[in-house]
Amino acid sequence: MNAPFPSETPVTDAPHLLVLIAAPRGFCAGVDRAIEIVERAIERFGPPVYVRHEIVHNKYVVDELRAKGAVFVEELDEVPNDAPVVFSAHGVPKSVPAEAERRKLFYVDATCPLVSKVHRQAERQIEKGQHIIFIGHAGHPEVIGTMGQVPEGQMTLVETVDDVAELELEDESNLSFLTQTTLSVDDTAQVVSALRTRFPGIVGPKAEDICYATSNRQAAVKQIAPSSDLVLVIGSPKSSNSLRLVEVSEKCGVDAKLIQRADEIDPAWLEGVGTLGLTAGASAPEKLVREVIDKLSEWRSVEEQTLVTTEEKMVFKLPRQLFD
Repeated sequence: MNAPFPSETPVTDAPHLLVLIAAPRGFCAGVDRAIEIVERAIERFGPPVYVRHEIVHNKYVVDELRAKGAVFVEELDEVPNDAPVVFSAHGVPKSVPAEAERRKLFYVDATCPLVSKVHRQAERQIEKGQHIIFIGHAGHPEVIGTMGQVPEGQMTLVETVDDVAELELEDESNLSFLTQTTLSVDDTAQVVSALRTRFPGIVGPKAEDICYATSNRQAAVKQIAPSSDLVLVIGSPKSSNSLRLVEVSEKCGVDAKLIQRADEIDPAWLEGVGTLGLTAGASAPEKLVREVIDKLSEWRSVEEQTLVTTEEKMVFKLPRQLFD
């Protein structure tokens, strides 16, 4: 058997390990765009460039950008008046750019265009007098940003089918719904079905809000999990789309482990494992996938097989402020 990425010490008499690598995996167009925005801002304006919240949920990416001159802060009051600031890919409430403009801060918005699309949908639904039911995970930055697009009290958050059953609304005659972009496709379909059953007149978006990358990565895990004894998902515990990949595997009946780096792998996990599934969340760079393969090759004779479910060609334009 071939071991495409052997460790420095040759593996001898090690049990063979087939690694099924999901495709697509890793960076999506929105993450690529957000990282490039920070890098270009540092090149154009020089360090430091401030970034409100983690640009994406991945410690490796954040640490790399910090080494280049990015300074990550939680709120704008930590940003000096003469420093450029970038808003994270998850989106921000309207109050954040409003504060930046009041202070005359130069800012670049790295919100993923697919999240911005949801923001615009929310504005249109409010203009129509609709009360919005938003499907998402409480406390996630994308949820905070989206709910901050509309006046307080005009959007209600639900996470589960049970939440739908417990909803108490003053007026049920003019409702609409939107969803976070990084949810479980299957779970969200159940919540949407529950909403449509309870509120037959509810209006949904013309196109699904769950982004293409989230859907594609979940479909790819469904492809590799049934043939795997264990699935490893590279991603941050803060990353909604990465956590969903773990859940998708588990719903396929296959144990899954979320790891941020290869050094988190416990060799004991591999006992009795002949086929390992491997994927990465939308915020995880490909070099971390290779790092995991290298680590596995220290313990086992590794054969790689990539299973492609679809090809992604999406690219998003960069903000004009980086070129003016």
